[in-house]
Amino acid sequence: MTMPRPVTLVTGASAGIGGALAVQFAQKGHEVALLARRALQLTTLADTIEASGHKRPHILVIDLARADASTRIYDEMRVRGLDPQFIVNNAGFGMMGLAAELDRIEQLAMIDLNIRMLTDLSLRFVDSLARQRGGILNVASIASFMPGPGMAVYHATKAYVLSFSEALHHELAPRGVRVTALCPGPVATEFQSRAGIPESYFPRFLARTAERVAREGYDGLMRGKRVVVPGTENKVAAFLPRLLPRSMVLRMVRAHARQRPKSNT
Repeated sequence: MTMPRPVTLVTGASAGIGGALAVQFAQKGHEVALLARRALQLTTLADTIEASGHKRPHILVIDLARADASTRIYDEMRVRGLDPQFIVNNAGFGMMGLAAELDRIEQLAMIDLNIRMLTDLSLRFVDSLARQRGGILNVASIASFMPGPGMAVYHATKAYVLSFSEALHHELAPRGVRVTALCPGPVATEFQSRAGIPESYFPRFLARTAERVAREGYDGLMRGKRVVVPGTENKVAAFLPRLLPRSMVLRMVRAHARQRPKSNT
């Protein structure tokens, strides 16, 4: 009987931080499975990884917005003889604007992807992760540390990701499963354009490249860190809300959000 092969499953792998994380894992010798809904981008990334001398990644073209997405992923992995050793939950999106004015259905879809699907995939493969002595890397944000008037639902979903990941870090440690929440600040990716965030919205000194975020996220996961916040400035930005009154944090975030033109997203 052929034993399943251990792989790293990366969701939202077609671009940005997800693509950079897939490359990082491949460079470190992991066999990678790329998952997103855009086949062309996944194929291009797989070609790039293979051309760099690494094992060609598996490609799973699945729309995580579908209600049966998690079951389809499980079935596809089993058919291919793949056993998840690491799960990288990177897929997600944000929307900028007042919650009462943004599209309600889209915001509910954000909750489904950023929270429900991440939770489903984190829990569905626990036995495999324990068997392989692997782990889970959940991509959150520095938005996880503060309420976000102007991006209320997005901040709330990332607060969930951080809280859930930290708790899971402790719950799964006895089974040898590492769980890390990766909380980057601003990264120049298509995420920002989809969310309606102007390029000049965040101070430049907070920005990090997707490649740097991926390196720090990978290293933190392998070291068994509970939370990784790339960049000293972002660490300060994540820590300050713990010291300041909640009302002050709310006013500061809202004042910053008001500096941009109204979004039509």
